[in-house]
Amino acid sequence: MLLRKALNKIFITSLTVLILLVVYLIPVNKNEDLPMNLEIEYMTGLGNSYVYLLNKENQLVQTKVLVDEEDIQKQVEKIVDSLKDRESNSFYTLKGMMNPTTTVKKVELKDKIVTIDLSNDFLDTSDNLMLKQIEALTYSILSLENVTGLQIKIEGVDLNVALPSLNKLPKVLTKDIGINKVYSFTEPKDITKVNLYYVLKLSSSNYYVPVTKYVNDTKDKIKIIIDELASNYIYEPNLMSFLNKNVKLLGYEEINDQMILNFNDAIFNDENQILEEVIYTISYSVFDNYPVNEVIFKVENQEFAKNMRYSLE
Repeated sequence: MLLRKALNKIFITSLTVLILLVVYLIPVNKNEDLPMNLEIEYMTGLGNSYVYLLNKENQLVQTKVLVDEEDIQKQVEKIVDSLKDRESNSFYTLKGMMNPTTTVKKVELKDKIVTIDLSNDFLDTSDNLMLKQIEALTYSILSLENVTGLQIKIEGVDLNVALPSLNKLPKVLTKDIGINKVYSFTEPKDITKVNLYYVLKLSSSNYYVPVTKYVNDTKDKIKIIIDELASNYIYEPNLMSFLNKNVKLLGYEEINDQMILNFNDAIFNDENQILEEVIYTISYSVFDNYPVNEVIFKVENQEFAKNMRYSLE
């Protein structure tokens, strides 16, 4: 079973050492029992966040960056700084696209919508990369907890006014704008847009790549997600799905902020476990398409794993 992991491993390690030290130093009555189960709660707004950087195949790839500030302005500034194009990049073959001289002039958070005012340098990029840059910024900002929309301004002017070629974009951006778009439909009707996540291996690490697919399919999105991830065909050779082609979704239900999925036993690997790659590709795909905060995995009605929206592996 996949356990919830702390958002900030360094913080947890330090806190654990401190707790042990305090317990060791404080005198204890031998007749009293000490609680042996210590649970460290998540700290909202502290820890890792996602940013989306460009690889050599022109795909935006999900990566993590430490965002340990509580102030929304500083959180956004940290994300923007991670999205800048620099020759020296800690993510190896991944890089940002934003002009390095771009500055964040102002940030506001109201009704879960972040409004960010950027300097003119943001517009200093090629036309073919501008939309990618906007997608990367939108998906990165929306990875912050309790943020559901992004409004971009340039020197106080709405983005679609500052750059008229983007007038078709909505004023408030959400993940509905799509990312790494693939058009797989053959008919102009019954088109469904669905976000899917695939695995990309770089060096010895797994990264996750979101893909917005446009398909001729009228099924519920969760069925499309499982069918697509279980398919033998993946549009890009560098992306992978670890979901067995024999996996069947036996049932599903959305209750409050949970998506409960019931599979046949083909979802298990040879060691009778559900691979983390399977759990994360399905979970990320669900979170991008449904307003839920937890995905529960069942196999023939028995719960085997769960994943929270803001728990980072």
